[in-house]
Amino acid sequence: MRVQSYDDEFTAFAAAALPQLRRTAYLLCGDWHRAEDTAQDALVRVYRAWTRVEHQGALFAYAMRVTVRLLIDESRRPWRRERPTGEQLDQSDRPDLVLDTASHVADRDEMVRALAALPPRRRACVVLRYYHDLSVNETAEALGCSEGTVKSQTSQALATLRSLLGDAAMEGVRQ
Repeated sequence: MRVQSYDDEFTAFAAAALPQLRRTAYLLCGDWHRAEDTAQDALVRVYRAWTRVEHQGALFAYAMRVTVRLLIDESRRPWRRERPTGEQLDQSDRPDLVLDTASHVADRDEMVRALAALPPRRRACVVLRYYHDLSVNETAEALGCSEGTVKSQTSQALATLRSLLGDAAMEGVRQ
């Protein structure tokens, strides 16, 4: 039966693509739970479009584009801008918390926080260009915008990241 083979093919694709989609979503939103939900939502949309996209041979690119667009669309919703108020828990109040002092963890955390400070479209440009190493054209395709928009958004994002992290942290990033 052909439907069963679609399901088998999709299951294999989803198992292979989910970790990468989840990592990308995390870099875009900074929240593992939201990243997991978004990656799963993206795979649901890929499944719905399976017969159309399968023949084009661009399944992973399509899944990545859906993931990025879902996060950008979600960030525009008013309830996403709500921030809880109240006292922040000071880590000295919780002696049971174990702090990881490895510098690479601190650096990664600093970068994730800096990425979170960027608007969604700029964050998507940086993640797609430098984490996924996509070209300007491929990034423009994934975001559904012009190459000029990708260039300007990336440039502005890198300027913001430099101001937040300092030039030393951005040495390896080409513009």
